Amino acid sequence: HRLAIFNPRGTDVPVVLDLMVHDIDIILDIIKSPVKNVSVSGVAIVSPTPDITNARIEFENGSVANLTASRISMKNMRKHRIFQKDAYITVDFLDKKTEVVRINEEDTANPLAMTIDLADGSRKQISVEHLEVQPINSIMTELECFHNAIVNDEEPAVTIQDGVQALKVCYMILSKII
Repeated sequence: HRLAIFNPRGTDVPVVLDLMVHDIDIILDIIKSPVKNVSVSGVAIVSPTPDITNARIEFENGSVANLTASRISMKNMRKHRIFQKDAYITVDFLDKKTEVVRINEEDTANPLAMTIDLADGSRKQISVEHLEVQPINSIMTELECFHNAIVNDEEPAVTIQDGVQALKVCYMILSKII
């Protein structure tokens, strides 16, 4: 979810290109699989282009990403939720918090651990890990990476090919908004 309080800046482009593109870039870096299918819903409310869009991206490896981008929300939110077989991970880019929730085998040595009873009669423990996130100035870091790539003739962390791939997915999404 990438939600923003309305700001007239950026309303000349669809919210997909203004806000959602950042999350698409992150997701493509995490999943590393070709896009198989895209389902989309989007609507223009205060501008001539979509102001809120929800996209479901299905990948060839079976992964699925559900994205929502809005520039007409009542509050700002920049949050990724990642579900996988052994963990639920939340990354809050706005509040700079990361949490990993895991379900493990019961550890009777820890009587204070939260346990759950499963339908098959077994018990599992829930563990929550709060990861420390180092505060950085994202724009400054991006500019430093760009500068270092030029000065040191290095490949940047995010390549032109990464940007092109993210834009291709953006345009796949935009082509499906009715």
